[in-house]
Amino acid sequence: MTITRSLTGLALAATLISITPVAAQAATGPATEDTTAAQSATQGTIQWGVRYAPGRKAKTHGSLTVSGEDHADIPAAATGRISGKVYDLTKGSSCGWAVFRLTYRTADGNLPFKHRSVVDCSYGTPKSFTFTQRNLYELELKVCSEGKAAKPSLNCLYGGAWKVLYVAK
Repeated sequence: MTITRSLTGLALAATLISITPVAAQAATGPATEDTTAAQSATQGTIQWGVRYAPGRKAKTHGSLTVSGEDHADIPAAATGRISGKVYDLTKGSSCGWAVFRLTYRTADGNLPFKHRSVVDCSYGTPKSFTFTQRNLYELELKVCSEGKAAKPSLNCLYGGAWKVLYVAK
């Protein structure tokens, strides 16, 4: 009886040890291209690759160059330079939108955000863009395809998930 209890205890311990790494990965999630690119930038340039709108009706790609990243209580890059191209892949009346959510650190330590949009309504001719943001904490991207307007629709801004391109460490 004691031998069977000991063997059962050993088998149970081996099972728990083999499950622990799986549970840890399930809690943190596997490393993806988005999280790897977002975490790899302390200084330098990140190529954020091609991102598509739902239905592949628009796409964008580009790069982010960060410099002067500090490691205060709330870290931020002194300057972030975002550049790339947005493409309209429809021949109809819709346009390709690249919408960026830039979260920045203020002097009092708050983290407000603002949206920056780039629109291209010319099929086959991409629109280039470049802009900078001071005290950049986080950069997120959403690609949409919708009609020409002064700003992106609420559906574009608040429907679906934002892709994280950069987070200061």
